[in-house]
Amino acid sequence: MYSVPLILLIAAAIVGFKTFTIVPQQEAYIVERWGRYHRTLTPGLHWLVPFMDRIAYRHTLKEIPLDVPSQVCITKDNTQLTVDGIIYFQVTDPQLASYGSSNYVVAITQLAQTTLRSVIGRMELDKTFEEREAINGAVVSALDEAAVSWGVKVLRYEIKDLVPPQEILRAMQAQITAEREKRARIAQSEGIQQEQINLASGQREAEIQKSQGEAQALVNQSVGERTAQINRAQGEAEAMRLVAQATADALKQVASAIQTEGGLEAVNLKVAEQYVEAFGKLAKESNTMIMPANIADIGGLVAAGLEVVKSNNNNKA
Repeated sequence: MYSVPLILLIAAAIVGFKTFTIVPQQEAYIVERWGRYHRTLTPGLHWLVPFMDRIAYRHTLKEIPLDVPSQVCITKDNTQLTVDGIIYFQVTDPQLASYGSSNYVVAITQLAQTTLRSVIGRMELDKTFEEREAINGAVVSALDEAAVSWGVKVLRYEIKDLVPPQEILRAMQAQITAEREKRARIAQSEGIQQEQINLASGQREAEIQKSQGEAQALVNQSVGERTAQINRAQGEAEAMRLVAQATADALKQVASAIQTEGGLEAVNLKVAEQYVEAFGKLAKESNTMIMPANIADIGGLVAAGLEVVKSNNNNKA
């Protein structure tokens, strides 16, 4: 049999175990005394009255993710849509979380599903894919309003997946394919149009450059021809001037030579020689010959010519 001291030691250990309790960080314990709420224990070491106080509920104050089971929702255009999501909530009032609802987790889950069906029922199928943020916000607002009496704060709700029926998926895929093909054709036609515009613009620019080049060439050619004509005219004028100058100089020299002693006789001799030479050329180059009335009197012709020259000189004197 057990001795009395051992029994007392065991009893003291049981009493000590029932008397002291340690609450971990980010948790809260609800203490009841004689079956009624007494107090909420925060993290740390606490003393309880044995056999009077008991820990009725333990709550974690951390953020809790809660998976909402998938459900079938009907959209505004009578399309079935399978939706599932996840809720993030946190216990903010351990006392209300203990006595405000028999099971706040189930309550949050059911309310989330009900609110989701209501929100999606007001939207068409295409809008449900575009308005995920609005759906999430509507669910959070409805849950947060109701969860106040449960001592719970709903932080956010996220839709994980939206799955329409297979025939809707095939139709959507066909629509997306058609839209992409249309965009590809539009892009191709715009590319061809831009190519034609660029080719036409390039050809027009080439024609403009060509016409400008031809015009410039004609201008340069006309300028060159005009310059050549001017140069030729100037050259001819200069040649004529030089010829006239040379003729004048020659005449001056002849006149000066005539004034010298024996000059007149030299001129007469030169005239006679040229007369004879010209007459001889005329006889060789032409079939028709002009002969004086007295062929033998060629010397008379020469003398007649000399008399003309002499008379001219006398007149000048």
